[in-house]
Amino acid sequence: MNQLTAAERVAIARNPQRPNITDLIDGLFTDFFEQKGDRLCGEDAAILGGVASYHGQSVTVIGTRKGKTLEENLQCNFGMPNPEGYRKALRLMRQAEKFRRPVLTFIDTSGAYPGLEAEARGQGEAIARNLLEMSRLTVPVIAVVTGEGNSGGALALGVANRVLMLENAVYAILSPEGFASILWKDAGRSAEACELMKLTAPDLMRLGVIDDIIPEPEGGAHTAPVQAIRQIDRCLRRHLAALSKESGAALAAARYQKFRKMGAAAPQKEEP
Repeated sequence: MNQLTAAERVAIARNPQRPNITDLIDGLFTDFFEQKGDRLCGEDAAILGGVASYHGQSVTVIGTRKGKTLEENLQCNFGMPNPEGYRKALRLMRQAEKFRRPVLTFIDTSGAYPGLEAEARGQGEAIARNLLEMSRLTVPVIAVVTGEGNSGGALALGVANRVLMLENAVYAILSPEGFASILWKDAGRSAEACELMKLTAPDLMRLGVIDDIIPEPEGGAHTAPVQAIRQIDRCLRRHLAALSKESGAALAAARYQKFRKMGAAAPQKEEP
């Protein structure tokens, strides 16, 4: 798997049969109680969230939701949240703060929904508000990128003390096709864009953007989902145990500093 190109990893990350948030909730948690609505506008099926038990500990679980069939994808807008979804996620995170529950987020989205209606209802503000509020939480926050993690739509659930990635997941400012369209006016050069964008887990680990890589079964998580979920469980449990020893003030300060210094590991251009 280490010999895969960035474009091949993107293809695996997009496989519709990869474990999605519903599979992860069924495989990792017990007593999941879904909570719906943002208490402002409505419900957004592209984000699934609620309270659950994780190895006997109460946690708040939030994840972007993709379907495995066309019908399921239509129901959840192909995993592209509207503002209501992000505001629902924020409502659940504030509730987690109140009741001292760790927040676990699972990211798999091509990006926030870019439609005119979403923008009219405050898409940009909703994402920005999540970034601000997540940076201040005094409970442990762990984000897991399980498939695609594109644009602010992913980052709105990604301001975490620990950012974990499945081995063949990708995490970037936008899709490779979008990158190629902007840079070269040619979406057909997306494979070339994949290499330049440094969007794979090994690339992002070297750059200090993520904190751990979760191994996948040979061929990708979709080939052995039970095994893949077991690997997520091991990594998640280890990081949560470490973070649970920290004070609330230390967690918030460390999270803030983590994102403030992001990019410092990138190579600097020499002065002429």
